[in-house]
Amino acid sequence: MSVRRTVARIAALGAVPLALTVAGTVPAAAHGSMTDPVSRVSGCFAEGPESPQSAACKAAVKAGGTQALYDWNEVNIPDAAGKHKQIIPDGKLCSAGREKYKGLDLPRKDWPATKMRAGEHAFSYKATAPHKGTFELYITKSGYDPSKPLKWSDLEAKPFAKVKDPQLQGGEYKFKGEVPKRSGRHLIYSVWQRSDSPEAFYTCSDVTFSGSGAAAGAGTKAAAGSPEAPSDKQISADAGKSTVEHHGRGHASASGHSAHGTHTAGETEHGDHAAHNAPEAKSAGQEGRLAQTGGEDHTMDIALAGAGVLVVGSALVCLAARRRDLGRRGNA
Repeated sequence: MSVRRTVARIAALGAVPLALTVAGTVPAAAHGSMTDPVSRVSGCFAEGPESPQSAACKAAVKAGGTQALYDWNEVNIPDAAGKHKQIIPDGKLCSAGREKYKGLDLPRKDWPATKMRAGEHAFSYKATAPHKGTFELYITKSGYDPSKPLKWSDLEAKPFAKVKDPQLQGGEYKFKGEVPKRSGRHLIYSVWQRSDSPEAFYTCSDVTFSGSGAAAGAGTKAAAGSPEAPSDKQISADAGKSTVEHHGRGHASASGHSAHGTHTAGETEHGDHAAHNAPEAKSAGQEGRLAQTGGEDHTMDIALAGAGVLVVGSALVCLAARRRDLGRRGNA
């Protein structure tokens, strides 16, 4: 067998497993939060992590710190795989059981709430990193008491709205749902389960009901005390303080790499910032979980290109060894 053919065989045999190994370590990027009705975390972020205006958001910062608000689009569980009720304990639905977001679980009657009416409503979900998946929206039962910790039994058993791969418009997923009749203060709980990985995202949106008919949609003048969604300008301005990706504008570490990636459980960036693919090791029920997610297309291309470089390098080393071996035989 010729030296050239030997090198070709080495490259062919090594390329696939090596490429898969490298591609498997590519960090994922899929983030977002409900903006109509406004979720607790995005509303508090819009108020300003360092100087929130509402009493509820101030209490959330006191309980969980400001980083949770800068990372408003990352209330997730990397390996949920549809097992939401099994892995998120009662009283921790808004934080998805993550210690980092525990301020969102505070039972209060004064969370800023969006005005809502029964009937068809156009929902919006900000996607700073879009991916295919299914949205499910649940609403609290009649008699819901916001002064008590939110439990799964407080929500209707079935979602009132469910949509797969909704249309993305202006960086937001848009879809409609028929809101059930309610009165007074309630909560809408969203689950965004990705279909390209087991990762899922969760939000709590406080709403108040009065009257009937279509609800005021996004873009209308907010009522007094109503939460506002963060603007694109604010999101862009504060992206550098976030530990998650915003279309490539993620918070960079000292080494120049994104502050989330493939870390083992318990590893963190910048001291106390949890990696995206490894939620806090101290979070109840979340220890040891790693995301089994795929990266964006351009990230995958980089990974495969890197794999190719490694394969070629290995082939050249083998070629040099082959030549030395042939040289020794010729001198023998």
